Amino acid sequence: MNTVLISTYELGRQPFGLASPAAWLRKRGHSVTCFDLTRQSLDDSAVRNSELIALYLPMHTATRLAAQLIPSLRERNPRAHLCCYGLYAPMNADYLRSLGVQTILGGEFENGLVHLAERLGAAEPAISAPQPEAQVSLERLSFEVPDRSGFPPLKDYANLVIPGDGYRIVGSTEASRGCKHLCRHCPIVPVYKGVFRIVSRDVVMEDIRRQVAAGAQHISFGDPDFFNGIKHALDIVDEFHDAFPQITYDATIKIEHLRKFENHLPKLKATGCLFVISAVESLDDAVLANLDKGHTRADFLHVVKTFRRLGMTLHPTFVPFTPWTTLETYLDLLRVLHAESLVENVAPIQLGIRLLIPEGSYLLPLEDIRQVIGSFDAQALVYPWKHANPRLDALSDTVQLIAAAADRKKLSRSAAFEQIWNAAHAAAGLSAPALDSMPAPLVPVPFLSEPWYCCAEPTQAQLVSIGGAVKPVETPVVAADGFV
Repeated sequence: MNTVLISTYELGRQPFGLASPAAWLRKRGHSVTCFDLTRQSLDDSAVRNSELIALYLPMHTATRLAAQLIPSLRERNPRAHLCCYGLYAPMNADYLRSLGVQTILGGEFENGLVHLAERLGAAEPAISAPQPEAQVSLERLSFEVPDRSGFPPLKDYANLVIPGDGYRIVGSTEASRGCKHLCRHCPIVPVYKGVFRIVSRDVVMEDIRRQVAAGAQHISFGDPDFFNGIKHALDIVDEFHDAFPQITYDATIKIEHLRKFENHLPKLKATGCLFVISAVESLDDAVLANLDKGHTRADFLHVVKTFRRLGMTLHPTFVPFTPWTTLETYLDLLRVLHAESLVENVAPIQLGIRLLIPEGSYLLPLEDIRQVIGSFDAQALVYPWKHANPRLDALSDTVQLIAAAADRKKLSRSAAFEQIWNAAHAAAGLSAPALDSMPAPLVPVPFLSEPWYCCAEPTQAQLVSIGGAVKPVETPVVAADGFV
């Protein structure tokens, strides 16, 4: 079976969601060609000669970009079977099928892709609906080591930036998928519903070994929450550090887990963890309760203090603009970031993100949400909403423009923060107090050259799929709704 796997966007990383199924399919004798369209152009002959074309949809931006590409794929090869797989595929199944997609796979998708390829290869009679493969599978899989052959070299992807110390080549992997938690705004929840699955330690380590051999100097763990399986995570970092004592890493961990497993944080530092990303979302306890985040403002401040004491780096991420946001709570967020010397730890785009409400969101039962949303926009993949105070919607737009301009001009995070500080006070009709000079961090704040965020709605200019290549800008501008 000639199969083409396509990734349109995955945070500047080599797409695990192509490398993993490629290994499964190739092991079973299928011919697989992978295209990461953020770094490669789509080869026309590969598309025309394929029998199965599968697009990986791990996030909102990737799905919007894929939707722009699908008509071109159908035109180039109307005989190929079209499949969409990944987190956002089952959430947007009706829209994708309206574009001509025939198979939708979510959750643990590798076995479903293999079954689909073998079914098509056996020339079984076409089955209209329902598809024989489960649209969402949560089965326990014995994972294969990801096959990254055919991807551009790691040096062409997002790099680790260490101020004053240059760049490092970054690899990435996943030690688990899904999540045990039910945060209402999270797109993982409608698919996994509190289930998480681990990738065996030997598979994770072999994936890391191969990437280190290919030049990786830092590994980014892409798990939704690295501490969902605390023993699994700690066993991996122990073996990782024993095997590669000079290689650093980062991971994403909930504030709730950073408090609960605080005694394990020194081990992260000792094994080479350069920073931890944590989806804080808000400093307003009422908003945190509405999102069911499992932590409070006090928890966040405690974690900040703990990281400072341990000499560790925290990268908090936010959803500053929600229906419950006020100008005062937004200003409060900025004040806390400044007071806690976290300005350099927060990418400016994080301060402009709006709450994304996709199909199936656990936010939808909330009365507050039902009162502000419009009808579902299938093409935009969101329930659109406007804030009761138009000044907050305008401020979100302004902050996004500041963040985008700062990225283009290579401004420092502190310079961008000062512009956002002034804009927020102006929106509130206040004179912006002068910012005290922010002391340089005791240690440089490392960060990835492509800012972490879970998803954000791109502008039309970013949805470039002409000529086969899809090329979002390096720092996506959040044009309407986004969430972390």
